[in-house]
Amino acid sequence: MTETPSTGTGGHTFDELDALSTEELRERAFATARERRDVGFFWSVLRHLPNADEAAALDGAPNSVGPTIDEAAALWRELTGHGYEESAPLLRAKFIDYLMKH
Repeated sequence: MTETPSTGTGGHTFDELDALSTEELRERAFATARERRDVGFFWSVLRHLPNADEAAALDGAPNSVGPTIDEAAALWRELTGHGYEESAPLLRAKFIDYLMKH
């Protein structure tokens, strides 16, 4: 498959990804990052979440980062009413960028 400017190396177009909900983008990006064991991606996402200072207390062991991040994201959504609030546009952009690159 030949890459076009609107298709990322991940095989997705911006329009395809932008049509997804933020939660679907998060699920896909997290699944990809878990497969790649991309701890840097998870930490960069956590820095943009409300109460990011509390992320420093999470166990960062490579074999536990996927479940830990998922649990932290689920807890955060529960505590904030299941919304991404003012972080939504930035997080959507981060998820779309990551999925287009991987």
